[in-house]
Amino acid sequence: MKKRFILLLMSIIFLSGCWDRRELNELAITMAIGIDEVDDKYVVSAQVVIPMEVSIQGSKGSTPVTLMKAEGKTIFEAIRKLALESPREIYRGHLRVLVISESVAEKGLNDILDFFARNWEMRSDYYILIAKDIKAEELLNVITPIENLPANNMYNKVAVSSEYWSSTRGVTLDDLVKDIKTEGKEAVVTGIEVIGNSQIGSSKQNTETITPPTTLRLTNLGIFKNDELVGWLTEKESVGYNKITNQVKSWVANLSCPKGGTISIKLDKSNAEIKGKVINGKPEVDVILHSQGSVMEVDCQIDLTKPKTISMLEKIYKEELKEVLETSITTLQEDFQADIFGFGQAIHREEPKEWEKLKKDWDQEFSELQVNLKIDTKILKTGTISNSLK
Repeated sequence: MKKRFILLLMSIIFLSGCWDRRELNELAITMAIGIDEVDDKYVVSAQVVIPMEVSIQGSKGSTPVTLMKAEGKTIFEAIRKLALESPREIYRGHLRVLVISESVAEKGLNDILDFFARNWEMRSDYYILIAKDIKAEELLNVITPIENLPANNMYNKVAVSSEYWSSTRGVTLDDLVKDIKTEGKEAVVTGIEVIGNSQIGSSKQNTETITPPTTLRLTNLGIFKNDELVGWLTEKESVGYNKITNQVKSWVANLSCPKGGTISIKLDKSNAEIKGKVINGKPEVDVILHSQGSVMEVDCQIDLTKPKTISMLEKIYKEELKEVLETSITTLQEDFQADIFGFGQAIHREEPKEWEKLKKDWDQEFSELQVNLKIDTKILKTGTISNSLK
């Protein structure tokens, strides 16, 4: 018994305990970080939760967050200098969004990504957004309705839009680093903009009316070459990209009826496959897309009870999809020479030896690449009524 007791005491010596534990009331919980630039320095803005204002019992009716900012030659220096403004340690473990200004993104993201990827304190599942036509700091100043915390508003916007609309994509830190570093593939990042007056948006007044004077709205996808932002896709081009890369969960196609009017098709299932090949030294890519949809709205005279009508709609739907994909591919080939689809990656996967010959001049090869579209469409549901109520 005595020996067992001594062994127990000795084992206690090697127990580590919570040496790095920090109390909640010692931390400034940072939900969003913005990156701007001024005079060759980074400007880091931290959107920090005001604990009293997110507590039901203690709220005084003020804004739920405050914005702190600091400048530095590096991101790390700027974040450390936030201590000059914050009475608590800036804690980034609950970060939801990282917003980077358009001007910073155009100069390159490598230094920024290096810091955030290297930092053990933060998870990597937050979304990255590009502030379009506005400073990240000004965007983070906007107070939003529905979601009490603006960072949650932005995070949920990305999640919901990715689920129900197809012109955006939720890009996390891991996604962005992987796409930038992968041979034969360039990156995209969703943009976000301020609609209305950003100064009014920074006041509590912005959440106290039925129609807020200022809102945050997601835009389309920003195109990167290497780590630099080089341009923006339109909504249609963004949809085309998401379809080719299997990022689409839902979409609406408005088809023209033969005798005038419109019929709306909701995308139910979409599956795309990219196959690369090299024929006589020339690269080619097959994009194989299977799409299933349902009729959601009919604004024309059409008989949906007839199989030939469904076959006709499937052909129209196929042509619509083909046009969306071709528009996206043509824009990337002719205007940007940026392979955001990963066509080069597909060739690398299928023809690794040939890829070694092609990769040095892949931008040029991509601009001339033959892309074969093979599209299969099915319309399986027409709703609970057969024809239009007209």
